[in-house]
Amino acid sequence: MSLRMALLALLAAQPMTGFDAMRQFDASVGYLWQAPHTQIYPELRKLEVAGLVQGQEVPRGEHARKRRYSLTEAGREQLRAWVEEVEEPRRERDPTRLKAAYFEWASPQAARAQLEAHARYHRDALASYEKQREDILARRVPLLLARLERTPPGEQDGVVEFKAFAYSGFIARARAEVEWAQEGLRLLDRLHKERSEGEAAEQPGA
Repeated sequence: MSLRMALLALLAAQPMTGFDAMRQFDASVGYLWQAPHTQIYPELRKLEVAGLVQGQEVPRGEHARKRRYSLTEAGREQLRAWVEEVEEPRRERDPTRLKAAYFEWASPQAARAQLEAHARYHRDALASYEKQREDILARRVPLLLARLERTPPGEQDGVVEFKAFAYSGFIARARAEVEWAQEGLRLLDRLHKERSEGEAAEQPGA
């Protein structure tokens, strides 16, 4: 359902072919909702059958044709209804934290490697989110500019600020994930020190 709504939101900015939708998905909404490219074309066809988008054959080069999709009024209404619904928070599956709860079974080296990988991933994500938020606020995102062209002037600042707000949540989460991993590394260091001191105290003549 969320892929459907993400595609409707993309097409609310401007009509797109399936290829355009894949490219824009990666450059914008893909930061917020992950989906493989193989799902996009089938979903666009389903949206057309449902009357939520309208497809039109347009030229592609001299001899080929491609299908360009635009949002219908029914699609706009479904997108609006979805945004109006209250999304109930739900528990997430988190394999890293599940594994961390049983680090006593792991070697210190394996536990450290897991936490360092976690911190590295979220540092990279943090830099990406911060860059995207900066580009949104500076109005350097092409799809955002296309959306603003279809938005009344008095509502444009809100469009920009809400999108930046969404990324602010990812930025805060990424920072928290990095700090959590660093806390785990400090825990490993402390436990290693305590173990070493305990073993030294048990040595004869200590």
